[in-house]
Amino acid sequence: MKKIKDKYEVVIIGSGMAGLSCGLMLAMEGKSVCILEKNAQIGGTLQTFKRDGGKFDTGVHYVGGLDEGQPLYPYFKYLDIFKDIDIMKLDENAYDIISFDGDDNLYPHAQGYDNFIDQLVRYFPDERENLVRYLDDVQALCKKFALYNVYDLPAKANELEYMYDGAAQRIRTYTSNEKLQQVLAGSNILYAGEEEKTPFYVHALIINSYIMSSYKFHHGGSQISRSLNYSIKERGGNIVRNAEVTSINHNDNTVESVTLADGRTLKGDIFISNVHPTETIKLMDQSRMRKSYLSRIAHLENTVSVFTLYLVLKPNTVKYINSNQYNFKDGDVWQLTNYKPENWGKDFAVFYLPDNKNPEYASVITVMAYMKIEEMTPWLKTFNTTLQESERDESYQNFKELKAQFLLDRISQIIPDIRSKIKSYHTSTPLTQRDYLNTTDGSLYGISRDYNFPLKSQINTRTKMKNMYFTGQNIILHGILGATISSVVTCAEILGRDYLLKKIKSVL
Repeated sequence: MKKIKDKYEVVIIGSGMAGLSCGLMLAMEGKSVCILEKNAQIGGTLQTFKRDGGKFDTGVHYVGGLDEGQPLYPYFKYLDIFKDIDIMKLDENAYDIISFDGDDNLYPHAQGYDNFIDQLVRYFPDERENLVRYLDDVQALCKKFALYNVYDLPAKANELEYMYDGAAQRIRTYTSNEKLQQVLAGSNILYAGEEEKTPFYVHALIINSYIMSSYKFHHGGSQISRSLNYSIKERGGNIVRNAEVTSINHNDNTVESVTLADGRTLKGDIFISNVHPTETIKLMDQSRMRKSYLSRIAHLENTVSVFTLYLVLKPNTVKYINSNQYNFKDGDVWQLTNYKPENWGKDFAVFYLPDNKNPEYASVITVMAYMKIEEMTPWLKTFNTTLQESERDESYQNFKELKAQFLLDRISQIIPDIRSKIKSYHTSTPLTQRDYLNTTDGSLYGISRDYNFPLKSQINTRTKMKNMYFTGQNIILHGILGATISSVVTCAEILGRDYLLKKIKSVL
């Protein structure tokens, strides 16, 4: 086991994007930092893995807003990540493709506001003015959210007033063309969009960043976690893998230490949890906490989970497509999470990576379809991680094979004869998400946002303990951008908002 000190100024539970970013920002301020990761790999959804010569991302398939002057750029610049990543720009005329069974059109989402409109007007010639109104409102809304763009911070942020708008409902106000409504929301697998719940601000913040610019990480999202890892260690920080926290030890208002599975105890002045709030609370002495707070955290609704099919391709068999594709069977993009077991997999997303030796062809393909944790009921009490390996029974393997075959049939609709081009295929389920990422019910994007009750899903980075903070996708927004902003919000509470923002702006 890696040697660790008895006490650090900052102890961080979880090494996802936000946990690592917090660790680096605080280490840059001279604080002694220790990050505890229960698994063998750091990075959370930044992790990559290899199978049969193919390299796959677990969660970060592409990223938006990375060019200078855009939302993610100043944070990556401040954290000095650019020196360590190899990025490739997606097709400027179609970073995303939205397609529907029975419709031969491939509807593009393009990079650049004017280009986004121009590409869609080819399919919807009478909708230019409506698309202009839509994008004007998306941009205006994004400018009102603090820390979304540090170049142009709002004088006063009152974000709550914009949280009562539904995405599906708002999109309908821009156009009566039902197909265009579906196309505009066609990438909503990125945020588990639900017609009667998803706020417009979630849609706007996410799609706006991709319209600004869209990139893939050529060698996977783990480049980011490696960069943060090296930078933290250069500043004397400690990242400990295979270090599962089993209890957070505290009195009525202060956390004193954490205990690890091997019995070791670490004291700290400041504690940050990059783990889901519900899972964090389970590690604490709940008898010392208000029942109303416990109830609220325990009853947070979470986004759906996912089943993923990973395809290793035979060399030079599938042409590389520099776009992501979202395909829908029934033409309704808002029913992704409302599937019935018998029609699971009807809607799916496809992500390609090029072959390093011959980039005209794809080396691997990742196919994702939402899956509810209820489908995992027979195996919920089984756990399988690097530290705690457990062979799940034959019924689980049969279940995964059945779903894999169904998805192979589905993607044959857009990649003909795909089966003959596959070298091998591999799968993951909601249990994989749960076990390796420590998310409640394997939730893909953490806490579900609901425009009907926006306050219900708002989690403050400050906790009931005066020296403990939350960070991560559950605080502001999910994804690389959301997790990074949440880390800034967390560190701003510790270091001072004006002080930290001045530091970030100083590198621009």
